[in-house]
Amino acid sequence: MEPVNLYDLEKLAGETLPHNMWDFVDAACNDEITKRRNREAFDRITVNSDFLQDVSNRDLTTTVLGEKISFPVMVAPAGGQRQAHPEGERATAMGAGAAGTLMALNTSSGYSIEEVAEVATGPLWWQLYHFNDEVTELLVTRAKAAGYKAIVLTIDTPAPSPKERDVRNGYHALPGLHWGSLRDRPDLVALRSVGIPDLADWNPPDFTGLTWERLDWLRNLTGLPLVVKGVRTVREAAQCAEYGVDGIIVSNHGGRQMDGTRSTIETLVPIAEAVGGGNMEIYLDSGIRRGMDVLKALALGARAVLVGRPLFWGLAHDGARGVEMMLNILRAEFDRSMAYCGKRTPAEIDRAVVELPCQCWSGSPIFAQ
Repeated sequence: MEPVNLYDLEKLAGETLPHNMWDFVDAACNDEITKRRNREAFDRITVNSDFLQDVSNRDLTTTVLGEKISFPVMVAPAGGQRQAHPEGERATAMGAGAAGTLMALNTSSGYSIEEVAEVATGPLWWQLYHFNDEVTELLVTRAKAAGYKAIVLTIDTPAPSPKERDVRNGYHALPGLHWGSLRDRPDLVALRSVGIPDLADWNPPDFTGLTWERLDWLRNLTGLPLVVKGVRTVREAAQCAEYGVDGIIVSNHGGRQMDGTRSTIETLVPIAEAVGGGNMEIYLDSGIRRGMDVLKALALGARAVLVGRPLFWGLAHDGARGVEMMLNILRAEFDRSMAYCGKRTPAEIDRAVVELPCQCWSGSPIFAQ
């Protein structure tokens, strides 16, 4: 039987992936409170219907940094994809392209920047974990040359954070399935790849920190738009706007790096109130499992969302076709959600579509219950 929703895909992936790899994908940091809160917060938001509207011609397309995508869901950068399927990130790029949307390629992709670009039919962003100036300059300039449309700087990993399931399992990345872009430079890989993933030494002796003041240096390496991923507070969002960042991803890394924080959908509300409406685009990840979640995120200020763990479920199930299937399930659900709410395009989705559970989510009196 074909999967009906993403939870069906999750179950199939759990039956397919080896135990240690399943835990690597599914696990979150420490007590996994933030991971659970990501879902619980989405479930607490209710949606207002709007019937007897002419929604016979719905258009789900939108743009992100000027690139058109078929609906406002993108594929988040995520490591370890070749351990879920032999074709790894290449399969993900093909699946995302077939679904008409964008993929962000992770720094440690098992295939190189160029190997993924050659099979991609949709737009690509390249995600950066900065740990060394030489490596960053090498990789971001290669990404630009290969046609990637933006650099996504992930900021929420200033120190390693243990996923305790991985520690118990003694999980290790399989040799040869990571760092495809540095396949010919093991000396550079050695600067980062030390120990169990998420417990690795992120601060080797020649570490050069990346701070707000150095964002111009990073941007000037390529001239590409800069997206900052891992924004969790209004202060960080305001700093991104101050430093001329082109987009932010409101993200808590799926709860994988820091436990005990608010969910991203809770965080999105004050961030959108503070910096929404300007030139900086706002996206969200962590916890998206239904097309209705996409609608809720857009209603609260996101331009688009990204999915992380579900890409592994699709990969494990059927490679590129599984990733495309996962995205198409979300698309069909989002399309129905728009129809129920009387909306014909993503741009029509506004705050009147949702009700928040309490005023503590926002300073706006409109949300007081």
